[in-house]
Amino acid sequence: MRWWDIDPVLELEKDLFPEDAWSRGMFWSELAHSRGPEASRRYVVAQDGAGRIVGYAGLAASGDLADVQTIAVSRDLQGTGLGGRLLTDLLRAATAFECREVMLECRVDNIRAQKLYERFGFAPIGFRRGYYQPGNVDALVMRLTDPSASVQGTEING
Repeated sequence: MRWWDIDPVLELEKDLFPEDAWSRGMFWSELAHSRGPEASRRYVVAQDGAGRIVGYAGLAASGDLADVQTIAVSRDLQGTGLGGRLLTDLLRAATAFECREVMLECRVDNIRAQKLYERFGFAPIGFRRGYYQPGNVDALVMRLTDPSASVQGTEING
């Protein structure tokens, strides 16, 4: 993801997460840490054949711990495997950052995402009550140990 992707990413963000969409400033802040020798973030976009951004994902790393910041797939492509390809890219980045664990929060009502994370080896470890605002929706906290083991033998296409 680069700065010129922020506007189309925001459109998708607002469609998928209308109550708690990230702001332009939040994306700018994350991208500021994604380049150079001190990079601690990995943000990617997925485009369809026409160049439309149809998904994006982001990871933050600190020491030996990484945190999945976001994964989003356009409604018309959900269930096609794109989310898994984006997650694979993030887990490879976590491995490159030499992280031993990856954490994430997922809305308790987002069963599809929870199943995706479980397929990659994430396990629930707790809840954050009222984490998603303003809807006051709880977050399921999940953890993956050894992200490198979760992506062995997987291939990212496109």
